[in-house]
Amino acid sequence: MPDHRTIAYFSMEVGLEAGLPTYSGGLGVLAGDMIRSAADLKIPLVAVTLLHRKGYFHQKLDENGWQSEEPVEWVVEDYVHAIPERTVVMLEGQTVQLRAWCYNVEGLSGFTVPVYFLDADLPDNPDWCRSLTDVLYGGDAYYRLCQEVILGIGGVKMLRALGYTAIERFHMNEGHASLLTLALLEEHVHQAGRETIDHDDIKAVRQQCVFTTHTPVPAGHDQFPMDLVHRVLGSHEAFDRMEAIFCCDGVLNMTFVGLSLSHYVNGVAKKHGEVARHMFAPYLIDSITNGVHVGTWTAPPFHTLYDRHMPGWREDNFSLRYALNLPKHDVWAAHMACKRQLISHVNRETHAGMDVDVLTLGFARRATAYKRADLLLWDLERLKAVAALGKLQVVYAGKAHPHDHGGKELIAHIYRLKAVLNNDIKIAYLANYDMALGKLMTAGTDVWLNTPQPPLEASGTSGMKAALNGVPSLSILDGWWIEGCIEGITGWAIGDDHGHLEPRDDPARDATVLYDKLERVIVPMFYGDREGFLQIMLHAIALNGSFFNTQRMMQQYVIKAYFL
Repeated sequence: MPDHRTIAYFSMEVGLEAGLPTYSGGLGVLAGDMIRSAADLKIPLVAVTLLHRKGYFHQKLDENGWQSEEPVEWVVEDYVHAIPERTVVMLEGQTVQLRAWCYNVEGLSGFTVPVYFLDADLPDNPDWCRSLTDVLYGGDAYYRLCQEVILGIGGVKMLRALGYTAIERFHMNEGHASLLTLALLEEHVHQAGRETIDHDDIKAVRQQCVFTTHTPVPAGHDQFPMDLVHRVLGSHEAFDRMEAIFCCDGVLNMTFVGLSLSHYVNGVAKKHGEVARHMFAPYLIDSITNGVHVGTWTAPPFHTLYDRHMPGWREDNFSLRYALNLPKHDVWAAHMACKRQLISHVNRETHAGMDVDVLTLGFARRATAYKRADLLLWDLERLKAVAALGKLQVVYAGKAHPHDHGGKELIAHIYRLKAVLNNDIKIAYLANYDMALGKLMTAGTDVWLNTPQPPLEASGTSGMKAALNGVPSLSILDGWWIEGCIEGITGWAIGDDHGHLEPRDDPARDATVLYDKLERVIVPMFYGDREGFLQIMLHAIALNGSFFNTQRMMQQYVIKAYFL
């Protein structure tokens, strides 16, 4: 029954399956993994997001690697079912009706977590607002602010319309949902029979709210001019009372709304917690390191292997620590089954002519400057020298935001260098990176590469998915990898973690370390010491797979944030 749910989880994007295009990348996929683990653990949670009828976008890459975008076409009724309840929000003084669609996430024991997708495309709404929930991260500031009103304020009102009256905690997954605090403030004022907000209302809302910040990149924190806020929302007492906290130079900062009205705030890795405390002093910010859902991201050949040797691993993810006892020839056989599937897909899609026996590096991230997808290609002559010792091939994937011209240029740059290197190193860039392709890549490559500009990697989760499939990481020491890297045991580090809290960009230095590690350690081990390479694969599963999962992560949220 709805009244038994005590936690409401709000996220602008949620990744539940590849055919349901309501996510753009890591934030949404993490949300989906959290919901799946909540269902597995029988946590009394309900989730709220937007429907995104046109998705994020479908990526097309031309022969020069230039990205163009098309709306995603999908049949809503094939994935979610309509519910009859309705609610409204006020935008620019006009009433906008909302409905919701439901997707039930079923856990291992049959316990379900409902996910409600809010939708403004109703015939009674004015034409201008029927498309407000259509496109994830689309449109201008006005469009984005309207979406955040629908998610935050509309989400709370929809939950009430559905009968969820016993919710004790509202978890905001990034600042997109922060306006839910306004709806809660209004509830408290109304229940007290008053017309103005007082300290007790603010204190009560803080006790109800949890806020997770995901990025140290300024562009990742939504900000809106106050004249636009007043235009969309009208005058609001909470902004008037707390303008000095929420606003700076006439701009509303959604992160500050979440920070100011939450009793518990966390970053998504230990390092990110430090960076967030530095960015947002004097707020108290804890950290809960991200994870991934093991049942979702473990490839079928490894499912079979784990079922045979470690029964119960889905229910108890910590039991993956026993992976050190797995027969190595069985691990390699499972890995090669995954690799053959990936290489077949790559060759079919790109005609790259890749070879299943060649050391294959994987890189799949959002294409934007600070992720540095081209760091591996910094010095082509040095990279050719590495490849001369043992063949290399590289599989890339990742979308650039439609408004990120630099990200699009990054993809095109990789395409140009791919052509230059064609006789020495085969490189493929796969279009339209989604959950299905992510599963193929994280299971089918030999080494997972990650080269962000530190300390801008809040966490990252793709390397965690790779670890579940015995794929070790070669990564900059940032985000989760600071915690997950045991050099030469679970994978390899590029450089050192010197405790920097401000961005440090030294691509020449980092590229040199990357080449050295490939040349002196990884290539010789892959081709000349298969036993040693397999030992690292086993440790990736046993040490990283058993810890960096959403089962452990959700248990920490329960203890630290949900049931205090």
